[in-house]
Amino acid sequence: MFGDLDAATTLLRIGASIGVGLVIALFYMYKSDYNKSFVITLTLLPAIVGAVVTIVNGNLGTGVAVMGAFSLVRFRSIPGTAKEIGFIFFAMAAGLAAGMGYLAYAGVFTLCVGLMSLLLYKLKFAENKQASKQLKITIPENLEYAGLFDDLFSQYTVSSRLNRVKTTNMGSMFQLQYDIVLKDESREKELIDQIRTRNGNLDIICGYISDSSEAVL
Repeated sequence: MFGDLDAATTLLRIGASIGVGLVIALFYMYKSDYNKSFVITLTLLPAIVGAVVTIVNGNLGTGVAVMGAFSLVRFRSIPGTAKEIGFIFFAMAAGLAAGMGYLAYAGVFTLCVGLMSLLLYKLKFAENKQASKQLKITIPENLEYAGLFDDLFSQYTVSSRLNRVKTTNMGSMFQLQYDIVLKDESREKELIDQIRTRNGNLDIICGYISDSSEAVL
């Protein structure tokens, strides 16, 4: 029924895979914005990977067949953040270990990597001391945007960078997206008022960059 594996071993591996998947999902959910479908996928991913590894288990023909089946899959969702991609690889590695029968290793690996991620979060490792804000400015198409706000940024910000230029309103306007660090956050309205006089009082959006938009891959 289970090939070279008995029922008890198979169920043990599946149970261990789901267990480490659940622990990984809990680590991911800690103080994070998340959606239910991704968390459920993260929980089940080690069991799925473990099942594939168990099926292949040194059989070259089966391995080629599985690779061919997976090559037909097309991921149509939006790209994930660096954190999401990292946790997907985390879950896959734990599933590989569990699927090959290294259950203790899978458990220790899951706890070590998960606890390390929490520790780095608690220590605020690599966190910017000055919070960056995202500034979106809409301007008419007849304005030359290069250097248009440089004098204002030098007056009100510690640093500024133009990240993206996008046409909008059927090409009649441009939307400029900047990352800025303000010298004094109490003067944010003053900066926006100065920008309004140059962009014809069109849309201006300014806000903090959330973790959910970090380093999209």
